[in-house]
Amino acid sequence: MQKIVVIVGPTAVGKTALSIKLAQKFDGEIVSGDSMQIYRDLNIGTAKATPVEQAAAPHHLIDIADSDENYSAAKFVTAAQDAIAAISARGKLPILVGGTGFYVQALLGDRPLAQTPDIDDPDFVQHWTTIAHTEGEQVLRDALKKVDSVSEARILPGQIRRLVRTLLVSTHTGQPFSSLQPEPKRQYDALIVGLTTDRPLLYERINQRVDDMMVSGILDEAKLVYQLPDESTAKRAIGYKELFGYLNETATYDEAVVKLKRASRRYAKRQMTWFNNQFHDIHWYDLVQQPAQLDQIIDQLTDFMLE
Repeated sequence: MQKIVVIVGPTAVGKTALSIKLAQKFDGEIVSGDSMQIYRDLNIGTAKATPVEQAAAPHHLIDIADSDENYSAAKFVTAAQDAIAAISARGKLPILVGGTGFYVQALLGDRPLAQTPDIDDPDFVQHWTTIAHTEGEQVLRDALKKVDSVSEARILPGQIRRLVRTLLVSTHTGQPFSSLQPEPKRQYDALIVGLTTDRPLLYERINQRVDDMMVSGILDEAKLVYQLPDESTAKRAIGYKELFGYLNETATYDEAVVKLKRASRRYAKRQMTWFNNQFHDIHWYDLVQQPAQLDQIIDQLTDFMLE
């Protein structure tokens, strides 16, 4: 079975830095497992690896879609499988780096994509998408929880399209979407490294990252996203929609920044809960407070490659 390294963890915890260090030491290439870093022109708000960082090690699945394109987990899995196969064929080590847990699970085979009926109900989709945007995501979540609480718990905040699709399938088939998924089967021999740190410290890092993003020009990206159709995946990304109030003059600059920081912290909390609940074989490290643990990761990866 093909060996790969997987690096997961919440936003702002240092996944990119670690992936580059490991890629350089173990002759690896990096595959992004982030659902928003696929979009061209969206660099700051997605915390995409900078051009300097991308030059330090080969990167894949970054800048592969236009910002108005809807991208799915199925497309990601196919593209990631192709990238991993090509990396392996070159004799390199594939290193998957992601904060989008569902994408990672789908690729590994822990959460196979459901083979669902081809159901087309534009009115249903428009109805619930509108509700999510006007009344709040929680209203949509509450509706899904009534018919498929398992799927509702698995879907991360902001993934309106997935919530609506899952509700559509569950209500139209009369079966919970989660019951239609194939049995999990790990597709790769994966060493999963998780990065974490104490929550107050993580929140400080997130707040600082938002401040840095504001200085770096995230508002220009937010203006681009604001002009996208409402159904666009990118328009629902945490990091942009929180700034729309400032752009349409319904919120002050400071209010928008506070909203973005709060949403980012909540997302990080949900990520940690999700990773802890959905993966059973993560090896956790805190490189923020204990940078010397990098040596432990290197030792573990060395042993893994020799197995």
